[in-house]
Amino acid sequence: MAEPLPVLEMTGIVKEFPGVRALSGVDFRLFPGEIHALLGENGAGKSTLIKVLTGVHSLDGGTITLSGTTVRFASPSQAQQAGVSTVYQEVNLCPNLSVAENIFIGREPTRFGRIQWKRLRREAAELVDRLGLDIDVTAPLSSYPLAVQQLVAIVRSVGTGDADGQGAGTKVLILDEPTSSLDRDEVLELFALMRRLKDEGVAILFVSHFLDQIYEVCDRMTVLRNGTLVGEHMVRDLDQVGLVQLMIGKALDQLEELHDQQLHSDVGELLLKADGLGRVGGIAPFDLEIKKGEVIGLAGLLGSGRTELARLLFGADHPDSGKLTIGGKQVSMSAPNDAIAAGVAFCSENRKTEGLVPDLTVRENIILALQATRGWTRPIPVAQRDELVAKYIKALDIRPANPEARVGQLSGGNQQKVLLARWLITQPKLLILDEPTRGIDIGAKAEIQKLVVSLSEEGMAVLYIAAELEEVLRLSHTIGVLRDRKLVAQLANGPEITTTRILETIASGEHQ
Repeated sequence: MAEPLPVLEMTGIVKEFPGVRALSGVDFRLFPGEIHALLGENGAGKSTLIKVLTGVHSLDGGTITLSGTTVRFASPSQAQQAGVSTVYQEVNLCPNLSVAENIFIGREPTRFGRIQWKRLRREAAELVDRLGLDIDVTAPLSSYPLAVQQLVAIVRSVGTGDADGQGAGTKVLILDEPTSSLDRDEVLELFALMRRLKDEGVAILFVSHFLDQIYEVCDRMTVLRNGTLVGEHMVRDLDQVGLVQLMIGKALDQLEELHDQQLHSDVGELLLKADGLGRVGGIAPFDLEIKKGEVIGLAGLLGSGRTELARLLFGADHPDSGKLTIGGKQVSMSAPNDAIAAGVAFCSENRKTEGLVPDLTVRENIILALQATRGWTRPIPVAQRDELVAKYIKALDIRPANPEARVGQLSGGNQQKVLLARWLITQPKLLILDEPTRGIDIGAKAEIQKLVVSLSEEGMAVLYIAAELEEVLRLSHTIGVLRDRKLVAQLANGPEITTTRILETIASGEHQ
């Protein structure tokens, strides 16, 4: 039996931003009546591909064909009129209006310029009933939980074109991380709706970082990595270990070998202990011990809970269970200031929005955290400040070596070094590094990894998060493996611990 023609086909898609090629000749196709997963780590190009399709971003190269016709949408509303609807993780509806009003908002049936309220409610009820949902369309949307509101958002999307016969009706439904805030029963209800839409011939593009959900509900998957197409596979033909391998990849290791050096280095006494520390909606309760001079690597896919664990240890998020002990004393991390006072420093993965202040100078960025520990009424003496800044610019080889240069003008690698300098100048006991080498060149990457080993040898504890498993394996004494926001295993690094072993643990969610 011949394969049906795709309802959507994207060929050779190119998208460039200043200094960055976000998509390089990506191909993607979607068939009627299928649920198709779009997968890849952070920065792989998933969101960019969706935004190019729906007209949020302009297309720099390639073609998009919808139902055999070449298209190029100028806006999401234009895409929706053509039958391509998107429902994002954050529900974008009006909770003060009724369910029916939300379903037809902006598309209300009218007669002589007046809204036909009875018809609106009747057609909303028919649409909800057709999709097998038990929702009172006359009730305020705010009276329903988030999960039901998300279902209403989907009903609104697939109902495009029903009122007054306008629009093309939904051909393609894009669901971007729809399950991230749902419990298991709510996820099952969403999946039931997705399957009903599939049976009606709607093509569904599903974005999720929960692998079990991909294998439960999807027919086909496309994997992106670093803005390129890695492959398209039927879900039944690719197991979870193979999928994780495709998503993470294996870059050629051009770094100086540090693995043996770390394996044979000694660690000191216990520094930090977390007992049942957790946060609902963030990460399940976990136990973790970190010793002086120890590098704990965290491995797992995007959304597995790596950053959520780190934010709890730094007080950026407040735990609702468990306790945290540092240096033998129980501490309450209600805010980052508490963590800094306890000797914990945190370099965020998002250095541009959560780390650096691009309009300030290198000097001003480096000195921020140290000045915060003193309070703004006790400025650091100018001579001491300049001496410290010069010391860390030299130690980290920040280029240009000009403390008055604006941070926003530096390369990504040098920006990361400035952020590291900011925290090293506070002389922390524990340094948390969340994706410190993402988006920087191989030379800067090698320098930062060597610095981690050096800090470890000097007795500083490091919690190191990286998507590249070789990086985690190379630097860590112990590797914590996370999946679906749970710390599922802690592996003592040694000759028997390989990237394959870690991949299998990520894929299975169990200690191998």
